[in-house]
Amino acid sequence: MTATAPRIDVRAIPPRERHPLIFSTFQALATGQALELVNDHDPRPLYYQFNAQVPGEFSWDYLQNGPDLWRVAITRTGDAQGAAAGSCCGGGCGGA
Repeated sequence: MTATAPRIDVRAIPPRERHPLIFSTFQALATGQALELVNDHDPRPLYYQFNAQVPGEFSWDYLQNGPDLWRVAITRTGDAQGAAAGSCCGGGCGGA
């Protein structure tokens, strides 16, 4: 991840505003760019939301994995139409 990657620290953002901000920031990224998400708990449910809404378009890499702080790099890997058939994102997929 580069020093210019957007960093979203959701700890100070009202809960209802978090996911819309994260997804709009992600959609503004060019292929290969990443955003850094900072949270006080594991954002695993967000991973599943990404997998449902933009499958094949992102990678998910933990930079710090608790217990008090989680940091995740969410990288835009491409468009779903351009993704290879059967490709997986974030290592969280089972065999297809």
